[in-house]
Amino acid sequence: MNRVKGFFYAFKGAFLLLRTESSIQIQFVIAVLITAAGFYYQISTTEWILQTLAIGLVMGVEGVNTAIEKLSDYVQPNHDPKIGFIKDISAGAVMLAAIAATIVGLIIYIPRIF
Repeated sequence: MNRVKGFFYAFKGAFLLLRTESSIQIQFVIAVLITAAGFYYQISTTEWILQTLAIGLVMGVEGVNTAIEKLSDYVQPNHDPKIGFIKDISAGAVMLAAIAATIVGLIIYIPRIF
């Protein structure tokens, strides 16, 4: 029963993330568009796997980044250079994941578009 509760809380967290955070909403729209492109260009099974992993990586890291930011703001509501450093590192992780996902997308779609 605890596993069911855990799944419920995880689903609730994903829903809250999508409902309240503009950055993840933008990423979700991009994910939907890229998924539609996958159907349009009939990408291979391997490409679907890579695309799905790239989307999941970016959205998952964005969720962790959001949690770190919220926790940091809760722990230290005033400006603090150490908290700022932590938040910058967290945002940098999202950027690295997004760059990797963009490269995957370019490798998959540039040959099909041109």
